[in-house]
Amino acid sequence: MRRIKIAYGDAPSTFGHLYLPGEAARGAGSAPLVVLVHGGYWSTEYSLVVYTGIARALAERGAVVWNVEYRRVGEAGGGWPTTGRDVVDAISALDGPVTDQLATAQITVDRKHASILGHSAGGQLAVYAAARLGAATERFAFGTVIAQSPVLDFTETGAFDRPSVVALMGAPFAQIPNRYREASPSEQEPFSSTVAVVHTVDDQSVPIGMSRRYVAEAEGRGQSAVLYEVSGEGHDAFVDPRSAASRQTLRVLGI
Repeated sequence: MRRIKIAYGDAPSTFGHLYLPGEAARGAGSAPLVVLVHGGYWSTEYSLVVYTGIARALAERGAVVWNVEYRRVGEAGGGWPTTGRDVVDAISALDGPVTDQLATAQITVDRKHASILGHSAGGQLAVYAAARLGAATERFAFGTVIAQSPVLDFTETGAFDRPSVVALMGAPFAQIPNRYREASPSEQEPFSSTVAVVHTVDDQSVPIGMSRRYVAEAEGRGQSAVLYEVSGEGHDAFVDPRSAASRQTLRVLGI
């Protein structure tokens, strides 16, 4: 396994870590590709390293992993809409510098069935970016977007009044409701990926009812969406490769 740092922009936080699985892990055929978007309240208190264990676990199973960083609240340029745009740009970088590295390493990936995976705040960013991209870049198509214990509706009570969401948006909902709607996955036009929400039942940070409502409403407006509930674990289980939540995520990925 190798990890390569690749810049997709000029700002210090516009980069990602590309994980290349070893030949034995890849086996024959094309490797699956997974984009990771880390969580952490959209804040500089957390970075892409919180997903390092998951990235390594996926690469050990033969996946090519693109673990992306983005500008967050607390640094120059962080906050909406830049944070969302960074994730769109990071995923679009698959077509350029990431593809170049794959060619150098002589690794072939399954471009028609790539996946995007995001935890918590990263779940919101993953679904938002997939919607904005129309579930594809020029060279890659995303069949599944997995959101782990996410906040997917910025227009509901319990979401728009969260301090982390207000900090991301830059002002309370009552002052800039259209900005909240523009950022909210629940307000995006349907796109061709399936949004697979994996939520821990005992989550004390993001109540599971939020995901139940999102999935029901998404299906009603024509967005393919499914909910997987994981009992006995909380919000942070998704950053532990050994957890039941991570095992469920692997099943959804098919890795």
